[in-house]
Amino acid sequence: MNSSLALSSTTFIYALASIFYIGSFTFKKKALAKIGFFILVIGFLDNTAGIILRWIESYQMGYGHAPFANMYESLVFFSWTVAILYIFVELKYKESIIGAFVSPLVFLAIAYASFDPSISNKISPLIPALKSNWLIAHVITCFLGYAGFAVAFGFSIIYFVKPKDPNATSIFAKLPSWDLIDELTYQMIVFGFLFLTIGIITGAVWANSAWGKYWTWDPKETWSLITWIIYAIFMHLRMMRGWHGRNLAWVSIIGFLAVLFTYFGVNYLLSGLHSYG
Repeated sequence: MNSSLALSSTTFIYALASIFYIGSFTFKKKALAKIGFFILVIGFLDNTAGIILRWIESYQMGYGHAPFANMYESLVFFSWTVAILYIFVELKYKESIIGAFVSPLVFLAIAYASFDPSISNKISPLIPALKSNWLIAHVITCFLGYAGFAVAFGFSIIYFVKPKDPNATSIFAKLPSWDLIDELTYQMIVFGFLFLTIGIITGAVWANSAWGKYWTWDPKETWSLITWIIYAIFMHLRMMRGWHGRNLAWVSIIGFLAVLFTYFGVNYLLSGLHSYG
């Protein structure tokens, strides 16, 4: 099996996991969620194998770099980080119903990488400026941060679909308690914020070694800082002002929209040193 085959199959496995999670949520059948979790773990292992194989193939082709060098590879890795983070959350809290709000994000990221004709899955050499050991540290920490924000985004959506009436009988009434949703959202954002902070620092060090400056106000750097500020505001409102509930969920959603623009908007709409597009 080569990396392309492994990652193509991963896309369909994640799709199947999402179907079972959504089916469990819709029909109130926990057994479907258990199957979905099992399939998600298989997809994660297949995703892991695909990344490792692609890394090996890069060395076999004489390029010798980690598979984080282009849009396709970064989206594949993003799916991997969201999957492993969600698997940890479900194992810890045993709330499989929330998988209906997170598993589609795992699937959509890798599906976009696989099916968008503008994204090439070819392994290509790094440009000289990117040939650095800081590549791995920067990309891994940034995408772990993005994964935390993505999972928090999924949890934040629950605020707007869970009925306020404790006697409600709709399918949304079975969602976890407000306190648990609030705590999970907060934990994921703290996790994401810490890793994004490390990612920005390692990126600055990498930029200095590549271009001779720690900070250039490149569009990617600027939007990373904007994203960092939004989540810093979230934590300030949560810890210092005691905010909870929907108002804070809105900050989480706005933050994730900033993450999406940092990645897709900068890469496709703006030009800079960090753009894939």
